[in-house]
Amino acid sequence: MDAKRTRLGRVGVWHAAIGRISADSARVAVAEMEALGYGTLWFGEGSTTKEAFTNAAILLCSSQKITIGTGIANIWARDATAMASGADTLAEAFPGRFVLGIGVSHAPLVQSRGHDYRRPVAAMATYLDAMDQAGYDAVAPTHPAPRLLAALRPRMLELARDNADGAHPYFVPVEHTERAREVLGPGPILAPEQAVVLERDPDTAREYAREHMAPYLALPNYANNLRTFGFDDDDLADGGSDRLVDAIVAWGDVDAIRERVTAHVDAGADHVAIQPLAPGGRLPLDHLRELAPALLSL
Repeated sequence: MDAKRTRLGRVGVWHAAIGRISADSARVAVAEMEALGYGTLWFGEGSTTKEAFTNAAILLCSSQKITIGTGIANIWARDATAMASGADTLAEAFPGRFVLGIGVSHAPLVQSRGHDYRRPVAAMATYLDAMDQAGYDAVAPTHPAPRLLAALRPRMLELARDNADGAHPYFVPVEHTERAREVLGPGPILAPEQAVVLERDPDTAREYAREHMAPYLALPNYANNLRTFGFDDDDLADGGSDRLVDAIVAWGDVDAIRERVTAHVDAGADHVAIQPLAPGGRLPLDHLRELAPALLSL
């Protein structure tokens, strides 16, 4: 497990834009993140964004040492055998540089694919069993890709503990990291995402944060998870109350961002994937440059 944990690095980058921008732009972005020293680049897989394994292959071919992680590959987008073979293909071709994050996604996105979103924990457990039973007749990787689950609530975290290498939670406060570590125990990897805004003005920072947060707050999985940490309907309305915005998005100067990342580490995170926010969802590489000296010394 230590080798799997080490390959992530302490701090990485998560950004939705990596699933939407051109391949040429993605090549430039991953090369710069690697040069800056970030340990892992994560990207999502939506219903209408780039397919996870082909996107990962482009990023891996465009870099030399940075780890590439799916955050997450949707179990409803491919069957368990395809998921397992895709992970093995990349893990063999790029030893130690691919991490497979998988998840059940969200009801509206799953239903748009024509699937029935029911009993997500049971669906994931069945899927993981099928992955473990899948055959693979090609050259196997010397070191299989770590398998992390997009786990928020206790039952999915328990599955991440028992049937995977750990958890990759998204859109969570520091309190979730502490609770997740309690459920996972000391062994499994815990790699939360943390949205950040490098902006000192509270109104401007929270405006950027709400633009980012509003779509997620409309998804029951995220909203219900936040309610378990004491947030109510008023907090969830209109892109989030100030209290909720400040819990989900770290904003301010470099020191404020470092303080939040450190809080996750102190709460039990092995790796923190920062997601720098900017208007329109663009990827602000300039913010990553400014943050790198402070964050990569953790």
